[in-house]
Amino acid sequence: MMSTRALGMGPALRRAAFGSRLAARNQVVLRSALGKRAIQTESLPPSASETILNKQRLSRPSSPHFTIYQPQLTWYASIFHRITGTSLSILLYGFSLAYLVAPGTFDSAHIIEFVHGLPDAVKYAGKFVLALPFTFHSFNGVRHLLWDTGKFMTVKGCYTSGYAVLGATAVSTGIFAFFY
Repeated sequence: MMSTRALGMGPALRRAAFGSRLAARNQVVLRSALGKRAIQTESLPPSASETILNKQRLSRPSSPHFTIYQPQLTWYASIFHRITGTSLSILLYGFSLAYLVAPGTFDSAHIIEFVHGLPDAVKYAGKFVLALPFTFHSFNGVRHLLWDTGKFMTVKGCYTSGYAVLGATAVSTGIFAFFY
């Protein structure tokens, strides 16, 4: 079925529907029957419009998202994946910039000497803090690569692979922190 626009009949149909004297008379009757609306207008400075807009925004309902949905493993894994990636990037770039600024202070010999003088509890805690984001981000990255190939895309597969990532992260973090 072709539209009136494709046939070029749109303007003709509008003239036929709204151009007659009957339509004009009906519009006059309709306007007089409705009467005038009681609308008050007020002249405001330009700064007042922003205040009014902010008041309107505060009275709008907000999206309930977090408050009505049950937290999911995939939420936490996604958030933690971003946090670990960001923290590892900050650590890498921070150390690189520190090495560029003061190469004599941040070379391997000075770092090994500094870490050697720390108490054992601080060494294990430091290794744990470094190993946890590295292992989680690595295993979760493999999980994402498997998703890219179409594996573990069901709800059960997402949860199975999520718990596997958490288990592998816990085991490998413990191994790296306490045995190396």
